[in-house]
Amino acid sequence: MTDPTPSPDLLAGYRQAPFAEDCAPRRLLKLFSGKWVTMILHALHMSGGSARPGALQRNLPGLSKKMMTQTLRDLQTAGLVERVVIQTMPPNVEYRLTALGQRFIEPLEMLYCWGVRHADLLQQLGQQPD
Repeated sequence: MTDPTPSPDLLAGYRQAPFAEDCAPRRLLKLFSGKWVTMILHALHMSGGSARPGALQRNLPGLSKKMMTQTLRDLQTAGLVERVVIQTMPPNVEYRLTALGQRFIEPLEMLYCWGVRHADLLQQLGQQPD
């Protein structure tokens, strides 16, 4: 694991405005802005890095097949997930985190752990699961 504390020089550009549209923080937030993106990545991670579509849907109540398919396609396009067709009769499909996708798990897990540890703060926001 790399040192989580970036050098002061690296962060200098993100400590003052203006914040360019293509800066790393904005690109990261855009990537994670989809309603199901982080949950699908988390579910894949918690399933050992891969899962079949039916298992993903069972693990994420409220996720429609249409939204799951669209989100998985978006994650494939981004290079975070790969679709693998398993040659059986009938053929099966499995989605797997790519090496790049594995790298994005660390910040997600940090955020999720923070949320668990600070659930009381989330309650103060009045944020309830939808």
